[in-house]
Amino acid sequence: MAMLAGDGRQVLILPEGYQRFVGRDAQRMNIMAARVVAETVRTTLGPMGMDKMLVDEMGDVVVTNDGVTILEEMDIEHPAAKMVVEVAKTQEDEVGDGTTTAVVLAGELLHKAEDLLQQDIHPTVIARGFRMAVEKAEEILEEIAEEIDPDDEETLKKIAKTAMTGKGVEKARDHLAELVVRAVKQVAEEEDDKIVIDTDHIKLEKKEGGGLEDTELVQGMVIDKERVHPGMPRRVENAKIALLNCPIEVKETETDAEIRITDPEQLQAFVEEEEKMLKEMVDKIAETGANVVFCQKGIDDLAQHYLAKKGILAVRRVKKSDMQKLARATGGRIVTNIDDLSEDDLGEAEVVEERKVAGDKMIFVEGCKDPKSVTILIRGGTEHVVDEAERAIEDAIGVVAAALEDGKVVAGGGAPEIEVARRLRDYADKVEGREQLAVEAFADALEIIPRTLAENSGLDPIDVLVQLRAKHEEGDVTAGVDVYDGEIKDMLEEGVVEPLRVKTQALASATEAAEMILRIDDVIAARELSKEEEEEEEESGGSSSTEF
Repeated sequence: MAMLAGDGRQVLILPEGYQRFVGRDAQRMNIMAARVVAETVRTTLGPMGMDKMLVDEMGDVVVTNDGVTILEEMDIEHPAAKMVVEVAKTQEDEVGDGTTTAVVLAGELLHKAEDLLQQDIHPTVIARGFRMAVEKAEEILEEIAEEIDPDDEETLKKIAKTAMTGKGVEKARDHLAELVVRAVKQVAEEEDDKIVIDTDHIKLEKKEGGGLEDTELVQGMVIDKERVHPGMPRRVENAKIALLNCPIEVKETETDAEIRITDPEQLQAFVEEEEKMLKEMVDKIAETGANVVFCQKGIDDLAQHYLAKKGILAVRRVKKSDMQKLARATGGRIVTNIDDLSEDDLGEAEVVEERKVAGDKMIFVEGCKDPKSVTILIRGGTEHVVDEAERAIEDAIGVVAAALEDGKVVAGGGAPEIEVARRLRDYADKVEGREQLAVEAFADALEIIPRTLAENSGLDPIDVLVQLRAKHEEGDVTAGVDVYDGEIKDMLEEGVVEPLRVKTQALASATEAAEMILRIDDVIAARELSKEEEEEEEESGGSSSTEF
């Protein structure tokens, strides 16, 4: 990039090969990139949304309806498009569901902003108007939200089913919703009169085989391992479980030591001493009353033999995260030194058993007393079905947890978006200055959600919007579109319920991303080098740069 100095000389600022987009060109390019991303996932929204098949360079296939999975699997290069992918990731981390909604909203906000830019309204004014609108929208959502009782399991199941609808698990969603609600309630804890749920404490274990209906909730843990020695019991009842974060092996010396042995007796004594140490370790474990051992590190072959002789079921190289879940499930404590292991450190379970699931051996730790960590074992006909079921269950867990923590829900089916849009238009009349146009544009953008639900269901979006607006004008706040028969119905009565947090988070992150993209008026990008140029760069010791 070059500029002319005052005396007519050319001044080089950027090296050759850089691309630069300024002002309206930069805005148009960024908005276009973000909208393309939104359009990609828009067809997946709602119960009738279509799925995407993504094939990576290795030929691995992912078939999914989940917005964030689609965007993460796509190899997106454009920086503005990447900012929209961040919206989906934030939504996934914060709530677990509503990723497609958030991305579609961001794309539509930018589409409406583009119309305003063409009317010569400054991007800063648009951004300010959007900010005013989102604050008001969050207020409106709080007003129209309904409170739910943590013991209202029926509503919680409806929330779980709403999150799973359209994700390929319809035939088993009643069964899965019940498992999800039971699992979330099991790991919920009360802190300062507030319900706190860490969804990481619900372990999802997948195994192909059977059908979705065979998915089960284990009141304890399922570990994808097998016992270390065939002589060990396959099933242990009234299990007393030792959780060890240390190897059951003879410890190697810290320093490089050389042991010189001059006669066979010394060697024999050395071997016997090792055996004695291993036997003492196993005796120490057995003395505490433990009949099951989960070890995060290795277990020596000889130690395995001694453990088997004592009738102890042992599992080695258990993942750290699984060890922590086992501790929460069984009430045991993870011990880092066998000498410190006592009866008080042991966890308890009614049964620990090695079972064969779809040809693979797995360890089931069941019948734990009030476990604070549980496992959902997901079954399904094929690998792709099981993977998609896992994504649907993750979303359902997220929304049920959000509903329990916040205690507030809204109707689904486009009802909250239409209501917020209606009230925002009234609010826009009170806004002075050009920001009024941005608030109105924000209200129009919200209607993309019911419009898309209608489009994806083969309904006429204009007819649906007109009917929805009429119902909401009459004061029917929870009126939404029933995509199955095209009727406008009370979504709460139909059981289409979502946590308030899904909507507020989607609005907040979509608006922030749209604002950030709008404020960019200059894009300076390195051009992608050709293969020959890269080779020349490497020979000359330079580094290559990439364009988006």
